Amino acid sequence: MTGNSPNVPPADAKDAPGGPQGAWLESAAYPPAVRGLAVAIVVALAAFAAWSVPALHGAQWSFTSLATFCLAGVLIAWVGWWMVFSRTRFTGDALLQSWLWDKKVHIREVATFKIVHWPWLSGIVAPRMLVRRRNGSIAWVHSADPALLVAFGEAVVRQGSDKALAATPPA
Repeated sequence: MTGNSPNVPPADAKDAPGGPQGAWLESAAYPPAVRGLAVAIVVALAAFAAWSVPALHGAQWSFTSLATFCLAGVLIAWVGWWMVFSRTRFTGDALLQSWLWDKKVHIREVATFKIVHWPWLSGIVAPRMLVRRRNGSIAWVHSADPALLVAFGEAVVRQGSDKALAATPPA
């Protein structure tokens, strides 16, 4: 990742929750069981591919079929990697998730949001937030810690109420 990566706080962390250089809220994007399952699936598929090599040597491979087979393996490993190492961070004014492509949502961009969390399944289904931006686009942001998503939601509501109070004429 380049630039202002979600895994590295910027030098001017004055907007972080807790004040200047304060505590950032950060968690893994997926619960430990999901990350373990991703590793198990990737390792099992790699073992199956290695076990299948003798049978695959006898097959007639065109370039297209071989390229597709190899690309599928790379894609499975890449997604598995990001499921294990993806992180979510709330910086005070934005929610960031490292992923295949980084996701970043600023508080000022949020039109609506919805937190999807089933506590009885939180070990295998990551809590997530559906964010609809003012420009109409949407983003799903995952966090193994639902408190991080709640803190972002509270900041969005607080920012909206501050705007409403500022727009209200004095009586």
